[in-house]
Amino acid sequence: MGNQSSPEGFLLLGFSEHPGLEKILFLVVLTSYLLTLMGNTLIVLLSVLDPRLHSPMYFFLSNLSFLDLCFTTSCVPQMLVNLWGTKKTISFLGCSVQLFIFLFLGTTECILLSVMAFDRYVAVCQPLHYATIIHPRLCWQLASVAWVIGLVESVVQTPPTLRLPFCAHRQVDDFVCEVPALIRLSCADTSYNEIQMAVASVLILIVPLSLILVSYGAIARAVLRINTAKGRRKAFGTCSSHLMVVILFYSSVIAVYLQPKNPYAQERGKFFGLFYAVGTPSLNPLIYTLRNKEVKRAFRRLLGKDGDFREK
Repeated sequence: MGNQSSPEGFLLLGFSEHPGLEKILFLVVLTSYLLTLMGNTLIVLLSVLDPRLHSPMYFFLSNLSFLDLCFTTSCVPQMLVNLWGTKKTISFLGCSVQLFIFLFLGTTECILLSVMAFDRYVAVCQPLHYATIIHPRLCWQLASVAWVIGLVESVVQTPPTLRLPFCAHRQVDDFVCEVPALIRLSCADTSYNEIQMAVASVLILIVPLSLILVSYGAIARAVLRINTAKGRRKAFGTCSSHLMVVILFYSSVIAVYLQPKNPYAQERGKFFGLFYAVGTPSLNPLIYTLRNKEVKRAFRRLLGKDGDFREK
């Protein structure tokens, strides 16, 4: 089997060995994508237009929603084309752009979720000093740090992955161009790339997740010290949506990037990768809107059913 360092394109296999499953997945992915577009666009609009949502929590939430919109749009249209038809190719340029955006936005979301955990920690554990600590300037700084770290990670890891000599069959055993799948496609020694991916996984996945767990440990202790059940429910309610999003996102990402090397794990990783790319962005707005009274009130004000929308 030969190899080539600059292939004309790739074949995204996905679940091509199960044509019946692909038709079902097409409907699932299309539905999820439409929900992602509607839900996240709504959250961004509400966060911008409704003055009552001009707070740090909704500032970070609007960043997350905008990120999810870009993230899914970078891969879902190509995924739908591949799932529906027999032609499952993607150009080398398209694969490169997709890989860059995936690394960029995926890393940004990891950091942003840890920033949101810090915001919830201050809200619950330092409520009297919340406005002083989490001021607008700090919000912009923290959000900027998340986006810059994501960009740096993508700039560092994308070129070495694309410079690998890929096997001539060009068959990527995945739905999208991601680092693990492209490393498996290489016919050369990939030790450097695997070490780089392992280091990045620790810095981008494990460290932020550890900070999130530490934050929620402190939050749990603070909630347990609250005397009334109503107070505990209110405090937990401010964090429960974010905690659910963290669990869904990190469980799927870890399953993709930290999976063992065996065929069963790779097949399972494709399902987790699909959920990570399509499922979580569509569930995030549902989790926040269904469990957040303020977002629901803002939506009613947008529809003119709850007083003046621009009333402060």
